[in-house]
Amino acid sequence: MITFVVLYLLGTLAIGAWAGTRIKNTADFAIAGRSLPLAMVVTTTFATWFGAETVMGIPAKFVQGGLNAIVEDPFGAGTCLILVGAFFATRLYRQNLLTIGDFYRARYGRGVEVFCSCAIILSYLGWVAAQITALGLVFSVLTNGAMSETAGMVVGTLAVLVYVVIGGFLAIAWTDFIQMIVLVVGLSIIAVFASDLAGGAHHVLDLATQQNLWAFFPPPTFTDIAFFIGAGLTMMLGSIPQQDVFQRVMSARDVDTARNGAVIGGVSYILFAFVPMFIVASAVVVMGDQAVELARNDYQRLLPTFILTRMPLVMQILFFGALLSAIKSTSSATLLAPSTSFVENILKNLRPHMSDRQQLLAMRMTIIVFTAIVLSYAIAMKGTPIYDLVSAAYQVTLVAAFVPLVMGLYWKRATTQGAITSIAAGVFVWVLFFPQVNEGLSKAFPGQLAGLLAALAGMVAGSLLPQLLRNRKEPRTHVPA
Repeated sequence: MITFVVLYLLGTLAIGAWAGTRIKNTADFAIAGRSLPLAMVVTTTFATWFGAETVMGIPAKFVQGGLNAIVEDPFGAGTCLILVGAFFATRLYRQNLLTIGDFYRARYGRGVEVFCSCAIILSYLGWVAAQITALGLVFSVLTNGAMSETAGMVVGTLAVLVYVVIGGFLAIAWTDFIQMIVLVVGLSIIAVFASDLAGGAHHVLDLATQQNLWAFFPPPTFTDIAFFIGAGLTMMLGSIPQQDVFQRVMSARDVDTARNGAVIGGVSYILFAFVPMFIVASAVVVMGDQAVELARNDYQRLLPTFILTRMPLVMQILFFGALLSAIKSTSSATLLAPSTSFVENILKNLRPHMSDRQQLLAMRMTIIVFTAIVLSYAIAMKGTPIYDLVSAAYQVTLVAAFVPLVMGLYWKRATTQGAITSIAAGVFVWVLFFPQVNEGLSKAFPGQLAGLLAALAGMVAGSLLPQLLRNRKEPRTHVPA
């Protein structure tokens, strides 16, 4: 098993080294030179979300609370990609931008560009930390505890870091293509084997029905509905102004490929996320109370424990190959994305005369620094559930960056003053709903939804009020009859 994992990691490093020989400029490094065909755009878009939480977090949440407990991911996350393809890909692709921050600069100016880019960069802390946490868990389980989770985090992170720094997004796209094939084939075979262990798929489906796991909508109370909507919108809308999603759209060879790749990737993600859910439900049928106890107390270990204790070596190799594929595909992209945004939208404002070669070097150095920061954060947050790390990551972009993006694309009267007011109002109201600030408010209404509504109101008021005031001050000219 360990030999297989080592060989697998070395293979991804070889792909990174090969891709590095084809990197000539920042466009090659950041968006693969806008050259990817539909198949690769679909796989790399699908890989955007199919990470540690999809394999280990979502299934355990499902067996504890049903579909209602996972509205944020996969339903919100997958719908995000569909919305990107349907409403954003065409307009953004035709602007020929390197980062999503470039749009904010072109539409609203450098101040909004820098602030939104900072919000986007910060949002990646929790997302990447979740993948690093999962890498640590995998290596600890594989070595039967001989390697600590902290040491596993370090080893796994270094393995991803090397090929990202060398090969950039081109390396990510190729490894995603290969890793998603491994993931889909591996998990599909394991699902069939798990079904046999459970005595047939009907036993698994009967369990889901008996436990009322198919219930999607919350109880019909204002508070429950509000938190349900807030959870769904967090990744559905908060993930749209994200650099990793933007990179996948921009890496397509034409606008139709960008649009279709995002839609197909989003639909595929929602549908295939049910496969690990089915496997974990099978584990509950096979393991009984032991699985329920693991799901309640240490759910991140439920699926690995089921595979290691109830399946043969071939299935174990398939599972950990699929799991490593999921984690590495997500963590690689989320290491590159914030580093690209930092250089393009923050560092270039401080050093505007950098050459393309200097920018390329800066991107690679920034990836190393950001990786060190996220690794430290992941170690400090060790013990925090993977699903929680991911779900909290996108609230800041939801309240700060989404409204300026969508209104800037679709509302001609949106102004820089409106964007600034939107950002300020959204972040201020969101912070007011923190449990540490006002516990009563945080329990009565979701802070991210309140922040989103405030951001929308701020955009409208900030854009229209100055125009109305100017119109009132302008003297009326008398038109003779």
